Amino acid sequence: MKPSLQLRIGQQLTMTPQLQQAIRLLQLSSLELQAEIQEALEANPLLETTEDDNPNADQGNEENSDQSHQESVEEQHHSTISTDEALSKEVVTQDLPVDQQWENWDAAPPSSGTQNNNDRENSFDYQGKTTESLQDHLLWQMQLTPFSDQDMVIAMAIIDSVGDDGYLTSSIDDLRVSLGSEIMPDVESSDEEVIAEYLKQQNREIIAVLHRIQQFDPLGVASRDLAECLLIQLAQIEDKSPELLDAEMIIKNYFTELGARNYKLIMRKTKFSEERLKNTMRVIQTLDPRPGDSIANNTAEYVVPDVYVFKDKGQWVVELSSESKPKIRINQSYANLIKRADNSPDNTFLQNNLQEARWFIKSLQSRNETLLNVTRCIVEYQIGFFEYGEEAMRPLVLADIAEQVEMHESTISRVTTQKFMHTPKGIFELKYFFSSHVATSTGGECSSTAIKALIKKLINAEQGNKPLSDSKLAVILEDQGIKVARRTVAKYREAMSIPPSNERKSLL
Repeated sequence: MKPSLQLRIGQQLTMTPQLQQAIRLLQLSSLELQAEIQEALEANPLLETTEDDNPNADQGNEENSDQSHQESVEEQHHSTISTDEALSKEVVTQDLPVDQQWENWDAAPPSSGTQNNNDRENSFDYQGKTTESLQDHLLWQMQLTPFSDQDMVIAMAIIDSVGDDGYLTSSIDDLRVSLGSEIMPDVESSDEEVIAEYLKQQNREIIAVLHRIQQFDPLGVASRDLAECLLIQLAQIEDKSPELLDAEMIIKNYFTELGARNYKLIMRKTKFSEERLKNTMRVIQTLDPRPGDSIANNTAEYVVPDVYVFKDKGQWVVELSSESKPKIRINQSYANLIKRADNSPDNTFLQNNLQEARWFIKSLQSRNETLLNVTRCIVEYQIGFFEYGEEAMRPLVLADIAEQVEMHESTISRVTTQKFMHTPKGIFELKYFFSSHVATSTGGECSSTAIKALIKKLINAEQGNKPLSDSKLAVILEDQGIKVARRTVAKYREAMSIPPSNERKSLL
């Protein structure tokens, strides 16, 4: 074959550094974005922080400022969503204002109350770590208890084996093996009976220390099982009422039936009347089955909202959080040092950093514009949720929002990941508003989130002695026009951490 030249025309997507940077910033959370901005400020001398909300405030004249203010007012007018209008529409309108400039959002929108946006975001100041772990709390009490040196070693081993829920995670034999010769020297004998008695003596030493720790606060900590935890708490109650004695007897003798909520069998075996058993159950329900939860063990994780949604004068307003707006700008002092015809290393360094700074600020502005547009579409589509709650949630997929803002689904996925919306009903991740659908008898669709809300509402309203089974819930939903199978109801119920009907049964 002879070598030849061929001319072909085609299209190819090139991932430029600017595009890669914009995509990377788009998927960052608020905290990650602040870290990225701080890193850029340290690496690029052409970038500087500004207290002004508008990073380009020093680059425009008075006429541009007036024009920007007018555009901001118009933008604020378009960012509000009329409740009556949106609820009456079956299809979301396509003429959303997606081509607005990021600078137009520097003007603060009207507040829905007496507290402004800055007050909402800065109403709490971090005072440092004030919590302690369960182990720290137990060690502090151990140091105040007159233990011998040997018992102190055993107590530390027991406390180290206590889980976050307050229960002992190691058996007595495991503790004895882990302690080894620290509590008693090894026996020098080959007689099995002597060795067995020696091991029993070691176990008795450990159990004696364990019983003392179980009297620590919270009461019942280091229990080996739930029954022991409840009995320890009952033993500390001074008023030995008949109900208290009945509760101790039931936990000791009929704990398996109590866990299975088989109240009829308990009444048959104990000869209790229903009223007597109800009084006994009231005493048992006052006990704490997870004593470790009363001691804070986890550092609180704070969510910084990216957008705020609130109602003002009958309209829903969407605004960016100040944490999402870049408070950086070009350092004009360094920018004025750049000379066009100068090819010196210093001038080239400043030119390159100036270009990178402009790209970075533009990428931040593009990120915020996309986040704002996507959030406004979600609010308009799910306005029933903001008015009436989860039961009015509509089915929504990424393609629906992507079609409205004229972007790819992957872009919408990046925007809605780890981005949070502050609403009057709480803080939600943007992905929360996306859900699958279930067909209705009228030919429409119902959101899975709305179905979960209905299931939760039905379970909360059920009778304690006659809980609704999954099959019964499916029938009730079908009567309301929602076609859902029993296994689907069970899946939704388990997703909400709601136990089955046999475990929800109660006499009270």
